[in-house]
Amino acid sequence: MIILGIICLILGLILKISILWTIGIILLVIGIILWALGAAGHAIGGRSHWW
Repeated sequence: MIILGIICLILGLILKISILWTIGIILLVIGIILWALGAAGHAIGGRSHWW
């Protein structure tokens, strides 16, 4: 999700599409939050890990 957010940010910046920029920021923030919770050992979505 973090990578998808970065891709949307870059595409939004290059193509001057503000909705992609906004979606990229949202995806990046959600990805960082989920990553931080997973790194702290919290179960996310009922699963303790994703592999």
